[in-house]
Amino acid sequence: MILILGFWQFLSYKKLVPEYMLPSPISVGKAFIKDFWVLLEHSKISLSEAFLGLGLGLTLSFILAVLMDSFKILRKTIYPLLVITQTVPVVAIAPLLVLWFGYGILPKVVLVLLVCFFPIVIGLLDGLKNADKDAIDLLRAMGAKKWQIFIHIKLPYSLNGLFAGLKISVSYSIVGAVIAEWLGGNSGLGGYMTIVRKSFAFDKMFAVIFLVIVISLLLMLLVVLLEKWIMPWKKFEEKL
Repeated sequence: MILILGFWQFLSYKKLVPEYMLPSPISVGKAFIKDFWVLLEHSKISLSEAFLGLGLGLTLSFILAVLMDSFKILRKTIYPLLVITQTVPVVAIAPLLVLWFGYGILPKVVLVLLVCFFPIVIGLLDGLKNADKDAIDLLRAMGAKKWQIFIHIKLPYSLNGLFAGLKISVSYSIVGAVIAEWLGGNSGLGGYMTIVRKSFAFDKMFAVIFLVIVISLLLMLLVVLLEKWIMPWKKFEEKL
């Protein structure tokens, strides 16, 4: 990161790339400090959209993964449709959502949900499918019901897949919110980027990009900490 920033500053200092095309890291830093409180206000809007979409995506993913694991016909029917949804570019979906749902918060939340949904449901489904068969057979032999097998065997085994998908989705959530705001809105980080782009203030645009990166990294860190809290046994497995 230091080498990249140093090379970037060198290009700007030597005027090898025009300032209006690629502002220097120092210019971006100044723009970030100058507009910090404005960026913070827009961040609150983007984060609210991201968390709403992520929360809905997590809930729907859990329900669908459990149903697909329980009923083979559902897995064979729905899984190809899930794959197809990932082949459609997000940039192509966003204007349609704005057309259907207006310029409020709903199209942004729906877009975040669509972006976050796939990694979580696939991670959960793989975790449920890879549960220890011998342990399941043992509980069945002891007279355990399906919900008991799910709670004691399948759910713990699915946590690895859940957090693997969540680490991807949590970074996608903020990016999805920004893209949705960029294509249909005047508030949030995406809306702010649209405004500064029209005024050719590219240093401020890069400041927003820097902020999105920082927020994404912090969200991923929170997921890692949550994973360690919910799965305390994992650190012992890693030592082994």
